[in-house]
Amino acid sequence: MSLPAESAVTSPTREPSSPIDSVSGIDADGGATRGDGNISEAVARVLTADSGAAEPADTVGPADTAADAGGAITLPGLGFYDDAGDELAVEERDALRRMPGLTTELADVTEVEYRQLRLEQVVLIGVWTTRSIEDAKTSMAELAQLAETAGSVVLDALVQRRDKPDTATYVGSGKAKELAEVVRAAGADTVICDGELTPGQLRQLEEVVKVKVIDRTALILDIFAQHATSKEGKAQVELAQLQYMLPRLRGWGESMSRQAASGGRAPIGTRGPGETKIETDRRRLRARISRLRRELREMETVRETKRSARRRGAVPSVAIAGYTNAGKSSLLNRLTGAGVLVENALFATLDPTVRRATLPDGRVFTLTDTVGFVRHLPHQIVEAFRSTLEEVADADLIIHVVDGSHPDPIGQLSAVREVLNDIDAGDVPELIVVNKTDIADKTTVAGIKRIAPDAVCVSARTGAGLEELVEALAARVPHPQVEVDVLVPYNRGDLVARIHESGEVLDQAHTATGTELRARVSAGLAADLDAFRQSVDA
Repeated sequence: MSLPAESAVTSPTREPSSPIDSVSGIDADGGATRGDGNISEAVARVLTADSGAAEPADTVGPADTAADAGGAITLPGLGFYDDAGDELAVEERDALRRMPGLTTELADVTEVEYRQLRLEQVVLIGVWTTRSIEDAKTSMAELAQLAETAGSVVLDALVQRRDKPDTATYVGSGKAKELAEVVRAAGADTVICDGELTPGQLRQLEEVVKVKVIDRTALILDIFAQHATSKEGKAQVELAQLQYMLPRLRGWGESMSRQAASGGRAPIGTRGPGETKIETDRRRLRARISRLRRELREMETVRETKRSARRRGAVPSVAIAGYTNAGKSSLLNRLTGAGVLVENALFATLDPTVRRATLPDGRVFTLTDTVGFVRHLPHQIVEAFRSTLEEVADADLIIHVVDGSHPDPIGQLSAVREVLNDIDAGDVPELIVVNKTDIADKTTVAGIKRIAPDAVCVSARTGAGLEELVEALAARVPHPQVEVDVLVPYNRGDLVARIHESGEVLDQAHTATGTELRARVSAGLAADLDAFRQSVDA
């Protein structure tokens, strides 16, 4: 049984996207623009109208050295890690380890979405600290997915075991040199780190490897920038990017020169050394951030007005939340026929979609598809998308979609709950829905059921389990609070329509004087029906 749809939308069209950038820059008018270099170069190139193009980071061509030169080792027969890693020699435990199976294999580049003909060639690097082997493996595999979604080809993936990331170069000076050898041998032009790098780490690692370096946060922001379609979504992504870029501005040559005024024609107070160009850039970035925040506050007012209208109508709200690519949009389409874009890609949909649906007993409620979550979701994204995520916090029920086919669904569930707590949605009632059960391992699904015994198992692709999900929704969607027994005259058909639209009809009969109804309605509608309760007593 599926819920009837009362509205539908046309799937948004995807604009051609560019290869992964460090983040967007700012044009001379303060607007967002795409860049091919690192963050500082992009900003220095386009922030001011009179600035020339910044020099891109040096790209090193392929070398004749072996792929494992410089001490980076491959462990034959050990797969991702050696389970008995503590028994290895100290040198081998601390060395860079290659991760097989994470390279991108493209049979036909023209069939791949989100990419141009020139795909960025990337090498992934991660630091394995206190996490388990499986956690580290899952995190690096997810980083490879993110890189491919952004539009790149993964040439190699390396990981190093350390107590904590190096404060200077993330992997340490020696391993950074080994990483540079791997980059040269593979012919890569970008290094992606599985973590958020400080401005100092970013600069020093780039100086060693001689190619562009971006971190996990910049990668996620780049994907968001590619997939945002609405005005609000684009403004939210731009705000998050600018907040990330601000402390990472760097300058060379002219960027560090000072604006100075001298001579008798200069006004008093302007003679002598002025602010440097990089200081001007920071000031313009802050001005743009302030303007974006004002615009988002105005958009938030519009969104709050819509939410208030739903509250006045006492229409229950159900939000669909979950890890990215867990099948939230597919589930929304199955339940309401919304026609939302569905793709096997991370963060395919960013803008929230609200659709009206009707339960088998006639109750009306709204279903809201929200942005997907991910491990270590950048705090800039959480802050910029807070007004959108409030749709989840204000909901009466959260459908928490879990990907049953993922290697670590329990970790995904925990990551989503962490974000829900950050946006003050931890106390909202939750219904766990395990999706993709048609391809999920039964043991994995059983493990989720042990943690969440009330979880509903479905497959949005095949439709299996949807009837059980509808029954669970009918039981958990809030019922109207006030029960009334009224006799409504035939000339007040508007009240009867409101009862059917927003209330729960328990019994109905047509008499000579009007429509006799016993129903549960909201407090506001019950007040409008007070005058007709007397007719029943009479």
